[in-house]
Amino acid sequence: MNVQEVLAKLKLRFPHEPEYHQAVEEVLLSIEDEYNKHPEFEKYNLIERLCIPDRIFTFRINWIDDKGVVQTNMAYRIQHSMAIGPYKGGLRFHPSVYPGLLKFLAFEQTFKNALTTLPMGGAKGGSDFDPKGKSDAEVMRFCQAFMLELWKQIGPDTDVPAGDIGVGGREVGFLFGMYKKLTRTHVGVLTGKGNEFGGSLIRPEATGYGTVYFAEEMLKLKGDSMKGKTVAISGSGNVAQYAVEKCLHLGAKPVTLSDSSGYIYDPAGIDAEKLKYVMWLKEEKRGRISEYAEKYGCKFVAGARPWEVKVDVALPCATQNELDETNAKTLIANGCICIAEGANMPSTPEAIEVIQAANILYAPGKASNAGGVATSGLEMSQNSLKLSWTREEVDARLLKIMQDIHATCVQYGKKADGSIDYVKGANVGGFMKVAKAMIAQGII
Repeated sequence: MNVQEVLAKLKLRFPHEPEYHQAVEEVLLSIEDEYNKHPEFEKYNLIERLCIPDRIFTFRINWIDDKGVVQTNMAYRIQHSMAIGPYKGGLRFHPSVYPGLLKFLAFEQTFKNALTTLPMGGAKGGSDFDPKGKSDAEVMRFCQAFMLELWKQIGPDTDVPAGDIGVGGREVGFLFGMYKKLTRTHVGVLTGKGNEFGGSLIRPEATGYGTVYFAEEMLKLKGDSMKGKTVAISGSGNVAQYAVEKCLHLGAKPVTLSDSSGYIYDPAGIDAEKLKYVMWLKEEKRGRISEYAEKYGCKFVAGARPWEVKVDVALPCATQNELDETNAKTLIANGCICIAEGANMPSTPEAIEVIQAANILYAPGKASNAGGVATSGLEMSQNSLKLSWTREEVDARLLKIMQDIHATCVQYGKKADGSIDYVKGANVGGFMKVAKAMIAQGII
């Protein structure tokens, strides 16, 4: 395999999709050596088949706002790979959504899901609809119109969507309600459901918890732990909130949160009571993180990201490409020893290069934020069994999955000097599982 030739061909075939190109390049560069040890992979043209989604659905959504005006949005579902299980991946409602972004996310999801050891393929979907500022009735009407187009393409053994940015419990509930009405079935076709109708305990917490669990595993391998560490966390949504909570459980001190307007720095630490306020602020009031600074008398920096704060551990939990080369150099200069990604591809390639050159602990999102989809897989299992596991049971299974993902990264990413390249470990580990399944199933 010649990585640059593959990339050039993809860029020619699919231009103007930089996130997708970036994700493919990162994976191909890290698996190249392992791939070339297996001539059968080239015979089966695995690279091209793995890079290009199985299918892409594109559809228009018409819905009526509270003023009676008809609104139109575009929507998509990318079914990338079902080599090891049903398509699985979130739905994102955000103005930035377009096919190239979703192709990147579906590509990443395929390998992330493979790492969890659960039987799940990779997918992603969403719309350029923005739920911010919309009433519950408007969101409901949009979700119902969205599902009216999607329902025939999904199912518990075909494609199981979940939430993502802009799609929380409210949206999943509306989507599931419409699916149930259309199909007259009550099955585990969406994950992230409410506990009252098939959801799993720990699912809202899982991505944030899992990210911190993974950071703890990396530190443990070095004879260290999260206890006593000062932590910078970006974002203030679901992932960031529960990353804060798990940091507190493990004895760390989170000091930052952010949103699109800027970040807050609370040197006293974001404790359980302050976190409760953040959850109310973001989930119920739908306010801005600057209001936290006003309430607790701490620093708010408008239009900036929290990576200039001196911390031991950084957890990017907001969005893609939020941590650039300059941010990485600042973190390292300030003594940061560990970076674990809670968001999908939040670090730019230049940032990753700087971080790895400094030889500090770095976990890519497909490994460290896999806790969310892992618990979605556990929700699917509970739905199939018609059972509901306790909070403790689900949390224990989540911890074990994150430990297993870490062990896979160590297995495939260990370097001659004993250090671990977690990017290579995650990519090779996920790739090998999917590749072997594809070969076993023939050319389809």
